[in-house]
Amino acid sequence: MKKIYDLSDLDWNLSGWSPYFWRLHKTMEVGASPDADVPPVPAKVPGSVQYTLREAGILPDWNIGLNYRLCEWVENRHWIYEAKIPDNWIETGNSFRINCQGLDYCGHVFMNGHEVSNFCGSFVPHVFDVTPYICDKGNMLTIAFELPPRWLGQMGYTSKMTEWKPRFNYTWDWVPRLVQIGIWDAISFEVTDNNEIQSLKCTTDFDIAASKGSAKIAGEVNASEGFNVELSLLQGDNVILTQTLPVSEFNNSGVLWSDISVDPWWPNLMGSHTLYRIVCKLMDEHGNEVDVTERSVGFRNVTWQQCDSSCTELDPCLCVVNGQSVFLQGVNWTPILPNFADVTEDQYRKLLKLYHDLGINIVRVWGGAFLEKEAFYNLCDEMGIMVWQEFPLSSSGVENMPPDDAVAIEEMARIAESYITRRQYHASLIMWCGGNELLQPNEQGVIVPVDVNHPMIVKLREVVNTHDPTRRFIPSSPYGPASWGIQKDFGKQLHWDVHGPWKMDGSMEQWKCYWKDDDAAFRSETGSPGTSSAEMIRRFAGECEVMPVNAKNPLWRRTSVWWVEWDKFVSEFGHEPSSLEEYVDWSQQRQADALAAALKACKSRFPKCAGFLVWMGHDCFPCTANTAIIDFDCNPKPAALALSKIWKEPVTICP
Repeated sequence: MKKIYDLSDLDWNLSGWSPYFWRLHKTMEVGASPDADVPPVPAKVPGSVQYTLREAGILPDWNIGLNYRLCEWVENRHWIYEAKIPDNWIETGNSFRINCQGLDYCGHVFMNGHEVSNFCGSFVPHVFDVTPYICDKGNMLTIAFELPPRWLGQMGYTSKMTEWKPRFNYTWDWVPRLVQIGIWDAISFEVTDNNEIQSLKCTTDFDIAASKGSAKIAGEVNASEGFNVELSLLQGDNVILTQTLPVSEFNNSGVLWSDISVDPWWPNLMGSHTLYRIVCKLMDEHGNEVDVTERSVGFRNVTWQQCDSSCTELDPCLCVVNGQSVFLQGVNWTPILPNFADVTEDQYRKLLKLYHDLGINIVRVWGGAFLEKEAFYNLCDEMGIMVWQEFPLSSSGVENMPPDDAVAIEEMARIAESYITRRQYHASLIMWCGGNELLQPNEQGVIVPVDVNHPMIVKLREVVNTHDPTRRFIPSSPYGPASWGIQKDFGKQLHWDVHGPWKMDGSMEQWKCYWKDDDAAFRSETGSPGTSSAEMIRRFAGECEVMPVNAKNPLWRRTSVWWVEWDKFVSEFGHEPSSLEEYVDWSQQRQADALAAALKACKSRFPKCAGFLVWMGHDCFPCTANTAIIDFDCNPKPAALALSKIWKEPVTICP
């Protein structure tokens, strides 16, 4: 029988080394050597090196003042995680694996001092067969992390960004540099006699006319002769249907269930988010359970139609769920923390519950980050929050074209296939996207979004069509003939899915005029800056002064001065703000008014406009000012409350 042990339950130690110096150490416990730069400290797994060092008092709190600068030395060391495998986990005659769902970013795995394998890449799981190195007792697991890539941040050349590690925490305009290293997702020790369920794929649909569900279940099972697969559909403990078939039949054709009496899964504000469980058991010839895997699924029908527009070439972007057209309203989802290895399920739940209660129905998981942990998608399923999932590609400012060399394309294809394999069954997942702001010059030399002819996009579309053909795929966000919503081009049928604007440069009257004339079919990024609360700014200022609010102040320069609007305040009132509180009150109200006006204008054009997503949802760092509508403490800014009133308004059909 297969057994899976959670390695996070073990006592882990972390030690830090000058690069490669640990290679000179010959005994089993590397961290026991006095040669380590940072002697062993207890470590949480999953977890980041940075969090462990902060908990040990070795690093300061990077959220305060300019402390983040005092943390960058961590990138210049090798880091060793070690844990002893309990003797009672070892059963002779079995095979043994270390299953790592997330390692950030590259290094080596050792068992009992023997090098098992190297690894590279934060976006895919790494599984290591350690059978040849296992002893009867006293087994020591070592994971050594080498230096991360030097630069993958916001500015640069996208075509050259081919080291597959999250880019956002190298600095973006909303987070300073904190380049995570560590074990960022689930890690387990697997014991198996090689009779096991190796993969399980579930796709569901809902027949609107018949009000019945269907499910297609497929997978790969390795088993001895005479073993069977037992499949069950349950709601809670109630068994709705069950079926048993030989392993060979399951591997060859899988199972299709039709005409199932189930309740549909609905997005937030439209109905219940009913979920079911599909349980797959591997049974031996005597009817004993050998292995079990399950998936939580929902039954819903998602299609895409063209908006009510005169542009016949427009990509279908009007979402229809269970026969009802939906205005997609929500936020761009960015990581909760720069050290995302340390995000807990409770943190996911708190933030998603806030979004749910505010009234959103979709999040766009932005391409500069990573595939969120399983808990995130489970919670989106539970709360009826649809997910627009991007593959890990993003713009770089200087040049924004995706890599087009064969090696990078094949590596990204493997990442995309892994994303689909791990998350495809979730009811909340409604679409895939090639990445964020992937652009290229057209024949006239104008920079426009990439299309389906770019070699990277060709491959990604092929992967989606092969492994998840029922879901929508778009090359990039934005997508279509134009990248940005330009007022002088309104009415020219150029604005499909566009980004911007991110701030109100003129008066509120000019801003409202822009939105009155808007003709975009979809707005997947629109923002307006607003400060955090005065209390938060003071709490995280450290030794920095909170005033003045300008680029000369290092506190306001920690992230980006793009979102500092001191000059706008002076222009409006004819004087500088007399206090931080005066500026904060003005900034937060300005953000609320700007976003509310933009959302209301777009929602009033439905179905000519299919959706509106705010850039961005929440802060992962205590920014003084940013376009986030939820602050670092998970408190809604006034903008979030203003948007909530409009999100909760029923949609009306524009004549």
